[in-house]
Amino acid sequence: MKRTSLAAVATGVQTTELQEFSLPPLADDSGLLRIETVGVCGSDVSYYKKLQSPRILGHHIVGFIEQIGETAAARWGVKAGDRVALEEYIPCGQCTFCRTGMYRSCKTTDPRAGGIRYGATPADLSPSLWGGFSEYMYLHPNSVLHPMPAHVPPEEAALTLPLANGFEWMSLQGGVGPGKTVVIQGPGQQGLACTLAAKAAGADCVIVTGRTTSMKRLELSKRLGADHIVNIQTEDLETRVREITGGKMADVVIDVTSGGTEPITSSIAIAGRGSTVLFGAYKYRKVPEFDIDMIVTKTLKLIGVRGHSYQSVKMAVDFIASGKFPLSIMNSHDYPLEETDMALRTAGGEGEPNPLLVTVSPGKAR
Repeated sequence: MKRTSLAAVATGVQTTELQEFSLPPLADDSGLLRIETVGVCGSDVSYYKKLQSPRILGHHIVGFIEQIGETAAARWGVKAGDRVALEEYIPCGQCTFCRTGMYRSCKTTDPRAGGIRYGATPADLSPSLWGGFSEYMYLHPNSVLHPMPAHVPPEEAALTLPLANGFEWMSLQGGVGPGKTVVIQGPGQQGLACTLAAKAAGADCVIVTGRTTSMKRLELSKRLGADHIVNIQTEDLETRVREITGGKMADVVIDVTSGGTEPITSSIAIAGRGSTVLFGAYKYRKVPEFDIDMIVTKTLKLIGVRGHSYQSVKMAVDFIASGKFPLSIMNSHDYPLEETDMALRTAGGEGEPNPLLVTVSPGKAR
């Protein structure tokens, strides 16, 4: 077995370098993962564009257990050679949030508060191997693992966490089910995941919105099950939703757009009475015209959503393993480890054209 791991380290703003790290000695309650593939997330791109300290990015991780201690094997129910999908959270397991299943809110999972999280922890914290853009990664004793069936193609397995967000937000938080009309604002990775989750939950009508620059993704959403798409630059969103629904409007609306506050107000406008409106994207600004009277008049339920739960990740794994949807069409680019920089640029819209799901496969031939 190798004694070192090659990793793509984000060393500065929009800069990555290949570096060699010693594989750590393992305690009985920890392990080592050999990385198969990693999906590039929007948060990876954000770190890449405004990096503060060197780190190995990448947290949509699928790999094989390379080494594992007896205590860890018993706790996780896995053995050497098993294929797993990894959650990015490393929770404490003891706080109120962890005890109630909300471990994504545990303070130890927030690097900004001194916590650790896969793909976001500085490399100067031993043993450095905290991210997926690497040949191997350290498995902390509090890691959260999910078995990944062998028949699932790597590019589909890399969708586990985005799809888990979709199931969390649509099924578990939004209450989407048969007969419901759902509007998804934004056809990015999270929006497409919500499309899949909504259709899997039995939604009667799914409408996906976007701009002219996102037409390829809007068309892709139809191949993944969306019933209607709306180009908000050429069509009036409220008018189209009224036409599609016969005046009933949407039962569930989610905004997963990356910029601007207009989708917040339009999401409230297209929601029907008694509906649920979810917000799953940071805006980093105030909403200038927020009509609270409309929320009261319509008796709307507003929910801020972030991340996934153990249950929604399991739902995503089961969904991917079923093979019911053509998930592989979402994978637009796959790069070897030494081209991680291009993978991040492409996912951020500055590399190769038309990115959807971008992956890095450390085991891929150079």
